Amino acid sequence: MALETPSADAESGHRLRVGLSGGIGSGKSTVAQTLADHGAVVIDADRLAREVVEPGTPGLEAIARRFGSGILTADGSLDRPALGQVVFGDPAARRDLEQITHPRIAERTRELIEAAPPSSIVVHDVPLLVEVGYAPRYHLVVIVGASRQTRLDRLVTHRGMDRADAEQRVDAQASDADRRAVADVWLDNEGSVAELRSATQELYAERLAPFLANLVRGVGLETHEVPGPVEMGRLTGRLAHVLGEDLDGPLDLDPGTDSLLVPLAAGVPAETVRERLARAGFPAVGRGRHASADPGRRVVLTLREHPVGGDG
Repeated sequence: MALETPSADAESGHRLRVGLSGGIGSGKSTVAQTLADHGAVVIDADRLAREVVEPGTPGLEAIARRFGSGILTADGSLDRPALGQVVFGDPAARRDLEQITHPRIAERTRELIEAAPPSSIVVHDVPLLVEVGYAPRYHLVVIVGASRQTRLDRLVTHRGMDRADAEQRVDAQASDADRRAVADVWLDNEGSVAELRSATQELYAERLAPFLANLVRGVGLETHEVPGPVEMGRLTGRLAHVLGEDLDGPLDLDPGTDSLLVPLAAGVPAETVRERLARAGFPAVGRGRHASADPGRRVVLTLREHPVGGDG
């Protein structure tokens, strides 16, 4: 189940938004629990999807009205297999279901984010983060990866799944190539649970906690590094999400510098752009210049407004 996320923090303070995902059997839950043990606020998309359709909720009432009482069990709860049979292979029915559940999940998510303490790390555990294109919404995307064979073995051995069912579940999800394309951090989980926990603890101490501190203090990290093509794609996606129509084209290397040129549409209020970029993890470091607060992804941005009546 997808998870809607707001584009900015509540006014009460900065929060570092981390998107966490990985294929079934990858070990994502271990990473989520380890980060929670370090004080992160974890929002589980699947849990919210179940919560908004519990007995007595407006969500379940709306589903029953749309699909009939046949999707309810004897005790009045949602019969998920029965509902699945109704919407499987019926795109219109599936869209109707999503129109009922997604807004409620989004609203509940906003409530949880606003309830999170200011200056905290909020981790969104989203199984379909890659499939639904949510990566640009986060300050940082963490993907937990393991080979297809490793994941299948875990599903069969530890979860007792039928192998054919496990193969179908694994193959229906995003590919590793798609996941790597959006991953700011790739946590390899071919080893033990202890090794994955150790890698997660290192991620928290060396990247997430410093990133949050820089975000809260408004500190951008100057650099002479220039991102490669894949990173440029991720940056373009994030800035397009943050700036919307105020971004007038893709990023490019600013001639004669080590910074990236961010072309802005004409007439964009400078203060508005400054605030949006700061909340997105790119505090101002000078007039028309912003730098990443992420110690693991240093980049400098130079803003340039498209001239009124110009040819670019």
